[in-house]
Amino acid sequence: MSIIAENLLKIKQSLPEDVTLVAVSKTKPVSDLQEAYTAGQRVFGENKIQEMVDKYDTLPKDIKWHMIGHLQRNKVKYMAHFVDLIHGVDKFSTLKEINKQAKKHQRVINCLLQAKIAKEETKFGLSFHEIENILSSEEIKKLENIKIVGFMGMATFTDNKQQLQDEFSSLKNFFNQQKTKSITTNCELQILSMGMSGDYSLAIENGSTMIRVGSYIFGHRNYNP
Repeated sequence: MSIIAENLLKIKQSLPEDVTLVAVSKTKPVSDLQEAYTAGQRVFGENKIQEMVDKYDTLPKDIKWHMIGHLQRNKVKYMAHFVDLIHGVDKFSTLKEINKQAKKHQRVINCLLQAKIAKEETKFGLSFHEIENILSSEEIKKLENIKIVGFMGMATFTDNKQQLQDEFSSLKNFFNQQKTKSITTNCELQILSMGMSGDYSLAIENGSTMIRVGSYIFGHRNYNP
């Protein structure tokens, strides 16, 4: 068994049944993804659209590709024919562009609204108030080729466990509140994407149903200078 297969097995054995593992494969070669695929992994996350397109063209077609990076609207068209879930939607204009491109391919694309829960200014995301405004707007009802299936949040990069717990639990509470409301037909809140390699156990304790794990599966990334 390869190291990647061993890492996947170890992580999956520790996860509750209702938690989905997204293998974050950005910057990793196709050979590494193939190893993970052979070990049974079918959900992969990329943060650059062109890299994801290249890997989609090469790898088996039963893979579910998740776009987990910050999304530029002008690049949505390149992945609209195959992307399974877009994690980081933080503007209504981005939703409109996703809807436009999905319609061209007669698809409905699943999306997560990204909530800003971290204290770091560098993190993207919508405030809870902004998310409520989007979900209650008349405009969103017109977007028939997208479906908002949940929220995504990235916690502060810190060793302060209490701060992480506060950030995760705040999004979980907001998620629960929104689930109880009567929302449009293109919104069905099921997924709460929180937690990465360093904090996913705590995220799961606080209600995460989807985790994004890269280095614990594939090892540390080698970024090109």
